[in-house]
Amino acid sequence: MRKIILATIASSMPHAIHAHSAAPEAAVPHWTFDPWIVLPLVAFGLLYGVGRLVLAAKGHKRLWQDIACDAGWLTLAGALMSPLHWLGERLLAFHMVEHEILMAVAAPLLVIGRPVGPLLWALPQAARRAIGRAMRHRLSSRLWALLSAGRNATLLHGIAIWAWHTPALFDAAVDNILLHRLQHLSFFLSAVLFWWSVFRRSDTGSAAWHVFVTMLHTSILGALMALAPHLLYRQDVGAAAAWGLTPLEDQQLAGIIMWVPAGTIYAGAALALIALWIKRAGLAQGASR
Repeated sequence: MRKIILATIASSMPHAIHAHSAAPEAAVPHWTFDPWIVLPLVAFGLLYGVGRLVLAAKGHKRLWQDIACDAGWLTLAGALMSPLHWLGERLLAFHMVEHEILMAVAAPLLVIGRPVGPLLWALPQAARRAIGRAMRHRLSSRLWALLSAGRNATLLHGIAIWAWHTPALFDAAVDNILLHRLQHLSFFLSAVLFWWSVFRRSDTGSAAWHVFVTMLHTSILGALMALAPHLLYRQDVGAAAAWGLTPLEDQQLAGIIMWVPAGTIYAGAALALIALWIKRAGLAQGASR
């Protein structure tokens, strides 16, 4: 455990690591500029900015949504482009941090930010109307209603998490860049669907239950990784050793990250929703007297 703590602290000190590491390449974390990541992020940012200018000219104010959306965009970009992504390709612990930022930080912030309106207003009128008609179409409305129902969204998000953490599929995603991108995309999109159902679709009590269930099953998965007596995933022994860890310690740290810090985020959200549910119930009861 002492090795794990020291390695985590050292990860924020790349120069010190370089001086003591036997593998110099492992001591030089850098930013990642994958066009498959950068271009969508830049396009989203530009469209959102243009749309906000259009809406501001029309007198629409949405300060808190803008703050949430900007924070979500920045955390998403940070997870996928910063040295964290580079580190996540070498150590399972950092890989887990990246995943949890996508699912438990960036996704809910973007859902709270409600970016669809500004994105649509950035488009030409003909395109905006065509997309609006497509979104209101009976088939797309029914499909969205089915997918975004609380139970279904929670189930789909859970399936994405557990499926990609099966050893065979996880190892395949490490070796194959297309699978790796699909893994990140499915984590993020299923999380957006889940948090949209929590904040926009479900009543407060049901939303708290869905968040609690997600906290429970992800904590179980994290505990299985942290307490496993042997390696579950194929890892680069040299990469872990360069950071003062054995592969098993790297896996244990990754499991602890999913189990405790990420679980705390879900627990906090569930408690906030429960408090809101109780408050609303009390107000409704008082109004009925």
